[in-house]
Amino acid sequence: MDKNGRLRDLIAAVIVLPLAGFLLASTARADAASTAASLQRIAEHLAAADDDLLLQPSAGDQTAPAQNDDLLLQPAPTQSDDLLLQPAPAQSDDLLVQPSGNDDPLLVPTPGTVSPSVAPAIGAPVPVETQTDAAESASGAAAAHEKLFAESRFPAATTCATCHPKQYEEWSASQHAYAQLSPVFLTMQAAINAKTSGTNGDFCVRCHSPVGMNLEESVYVSNFDRHPTSREGVTCITCHRVDRNYGKISGRLAIVEGDLYQPVFGPKGDEELNRVLDEPETYRVSTDPSDPGRGIHTEVERFFPLVTPGFCGTCHDVTLVNGFRLEEAFAEYHQSPASQAGVTCQDCHMGKEQGVASGYEEGPAAIVGGEPTRTRKLASHFFAGPDHSILHPGLFPLNVKAQSFKTMREWMTFDDAAGWGTDAFEDAAPRDYPFPEEWRSIDDRYDARKIVEEQKKRLAEADERRLEVLRNGLALDEIRITAAAPDDLSFSVAVRNITDGHAVPTGFDAERLMFLEVAVTNSDGAVVYRSGDRDPNGDLRDTHSAYVHAGELPLDEDLFNLQSKFLVRLLRGGEREQVLPINTSQGVLPFVRPETLPTTIYGRPRTARKHKQTIDPLGQRTAEYAVPAAALTGAGPYAISVKLKAQMVPVNLILAIQHIGFDYGMSPRQVADAIVAGTLTIAERETIVTLGAQNQAAAQ
Repeated sequence: MDKNGRLRDLIAAVIVLPLAGFLLASTARADAASTAASLQRIAEHLAAADDDLLLQPSAGDQTAPAQNDDLLLQPAPTQSDDLLLQPAPAQSDDLLVQPSGNDDPLLVPTPGTVSPSVAPAIGAPVPVETQTDAAESASGAAAAHEKLFAESRFPAATTCATCHPKQYEEWSASQHAYAQLSPVFLTMQAAINAKTSGTNGDFCVRCHSPVGMNLEESVYVSNFDRHPTSREGVTCITCHRVDRNYGKISGRLAIVEGDLYQPVFGPKGDEELNRVLDEPETYRVSTDPSDPGRGIHTEVERFFPLVTPGFCGTCHDVTLVNGFRLEEAFAEYHQSPASQAGVTCQDCHMGKEQGVASGYEEGPAAIVGGEPTRTRKLASHFFAGPDHSILHPGLFPLNVKAQSFKTMREWMTFDDAAGWGTDAFEDAAPRDYPFPEEWRSIDDRYDARKIVEEQKKRLAEADERRLEVLRNGLALDEIRITAAAPDDLSFSVAVRNITDGHAVPTGFDAERLMFLEVAVTNSDGAVVYRSGDRDPNGDLRDTHSAYVHAGELPLDEDLFNLQSKFLVRLLRGGEREQVLPINTSQGVLPFVRPETLPTTIYGRPRTARKHKQTIDPLGQRTAEYAVPAAALTGAGPYAISVKLKAQMVPVNLILAIQHIGFDYGMSPRQVADAIVAGTLTIAERETIVTLGAQNQAAAQ
């Protein structure tokens, strides 16, 4: 053990000293206390990750572990995501709840401190004295020049909104716009990199923030400090400044650089643009930044791949470097009846109705100086899906007015829940109420309230579109009673995929919950049977529930859930489920690497696979339930309720990544509660049954 201890100390020294030198050089203008704190956080992270990085022999065993690079490591000690995770301590309302008697908690940020992190900026609450934008920490001239330089390379969506307000309004509340802002995504990206010693690199974020990766931003930086165009995620130029068909490359896109006046790429070419340029007295546009008038791009090059399904497949088929097929939305579509019939991804997801081929709207593609262009086919840019925003309404949906009014950090200090900017609050607030400096003006608070209320209306509309696409994907049949004897009540219900374009769920189906919540109540209104209910953390009672794992709640053996499962291969044979699977090398440091043999031989990497639970296009799966005889309390009548629900990610994912911390200073409890609150009911069925009676229990 002493030998292993010296080895760990040597590795830590080799890693920490160069990092320390880098930090000292890069923060020459920072004070000594700040530098020391940064070094301490890195040292803490290395110490916390030590058991995951070094293979520890058992007591009395001085032999080194077998070196088999094709197998996964044995489950690591309690701080590893490879274990079924335990909930966080219950000392703080901000942390996820711990069952009683559990002495194996997750790593969680301690209140008042910064958790060890692969990137201290992610999840670290911003101290009051440092709550300034990056532009305020540098000289004003330098910051302005940097922003102008980035805008000259990659124009922001807010610039496009001037002439394309309809497209901006749709996109700004879409999942494309939310892609990089999501605190769950950003922390999961950092957690995977922490597990793989950084070798996963920008594999995830390059799809979620293509502009940021073209700008060579850090993978780990907080959204507070990213360039505004980078924060826009899958923004306008992500699609309309791409000039070649890359195919299925898991999102590595080279965006054509240039300011507003440079050419863009679209499905129609530049016939209408030339007409607008030929009528300067009507549209008052300028193709030269030195001339007066409204700036406009000088050319629209026709780029036909933009309207083909293959263009979507660039990001919506994701294959890891080891051949692991993480997302297969395009591959599923390519083999679907919709594809054979010539229906495209765009037909269902950019038409009048989300999730079904319903035709396209017609109208002007642009409104230039109040003058609309000629009517043409218009594609929707809403792109609804299962995700939803858990951010402060001042930050999302993206809003030109909100962005110009206050910075992101300032919006985070606006207490929407307390009612700032409402008559009820302002009339009752004492004169010495401790408002932050940026909100001391009552006029600012009232102006902010107007923006927030507008944002909430847009979020409600976004939920309607989200529900629309889900209801166009899944349907719930009538409840079928299979037994109604005095001591035997059983029933079934079928869940159908009513789309012919791909499986449901699709994409990142290993993190999509689409499940049945079932309750049976007796004549007194007491619940005698449940399935699809939640533990105190908000998880379903499956094998990843911390409460099930701790033995405080029973496993829901009847749970119907369409979430796919990650299965990893163990050292001595067999497989087990895991929340965040990675290809792990059995050496000193884990890292992501390609397979040593072609995955075509096995059809998948040998170290991990995905057990898909999804429903194929136009297919169905039937859920069957039997109420235990001991729970039945007489003939009834019994009321059966079945609800089909959709949730964007499980809470156990938050448990698996919370040691990294969440952007915007959000706590794991806040994130988990917001995720559960966003769960939608796609469909529901009810029926009444009397045991022993001759009845045809009709669903109500």
